[in-house]
Amino acid sequence: MKRMILAGVVLCLPLGCSSPCTSSGLPATGQATCYDDKGNVIDRASQEYPGQDGFYRKGFPMAGRFTDNRDGTVTDGGTGLVWQKETAPGTYTWPQALRYSEGLELAGHDDWRLPNVRELQSIVDYGRFDPSIDPVFGAESGWYWSSSTNVGLPGYAWFVDFYVGSVGGLGGKGARSFVRAVRG
Repeated sequence: MKRMILAGVVLCLPLGCSSPCTSSGLPATGQATCYDDKGNVIDRASQEYPGQDGFYRKGFPMAGRFTDNRDGTVTDGGTGLVWQKETAPGTYTWPQALRYSEGLELAGHDDWRLPNVRELQSIVDYGRFDPSIDPVFGAESGWYWSSSTNVGLPGYAWFVDFYVGSVGGLGGKGARSFVRAVRG
C-alpha cells in the first residue's frame, strides 16, 4: 500500500497506482490468457470471444503484490493485509479454525484471525492452478476455511479452494479443511 497526500488528505493506494485508481480497487485475478469455449488458448483481441478477463486485466496487479516479510508472514501490498505465510499444520473443523487463528502468535503479533471469505478469495491467483495462489505462500491445493457463515444454511461456512480458486458455501462446520490466518 502506498500513501499519497491529496488536498491535505492521506490516501492509501493499491500497489501499482500512482493516483486514486480508476479501476475497481479490487485485486486483479492474475489471469492474462484468453480461451475459447473449448478451453483452447486464443488471441486476446479475439472478436469471437471479446471482453475476457485476460484481455482487460483490471484491478491492482498481482505481480509484485506480495512481500515475504521473512518472519513467517506475507504482506499484501494491495489490501494491506498481513497473512500467515505457511498453511497451518493439519486440518481443522470450523470451530477449531477460529480458535487456532485467534490464538496464533506469529511474528510478534497476537491479533491474528480467520479471514472472511472475501479476504481469503482476494489472494487467489486465477492465472495459476494447483495451487491457485502466488508461490510466495506455502499452500496446499485444497479447501481453506473462512470466518463467514453461509447465512442461508448457518450450519455451513464459506470456504475457498486453492486448487482451482473456487468459492463454496456448503462446507459443514464439522468438516476438516486447511487454515491460513490474517491480521489487519
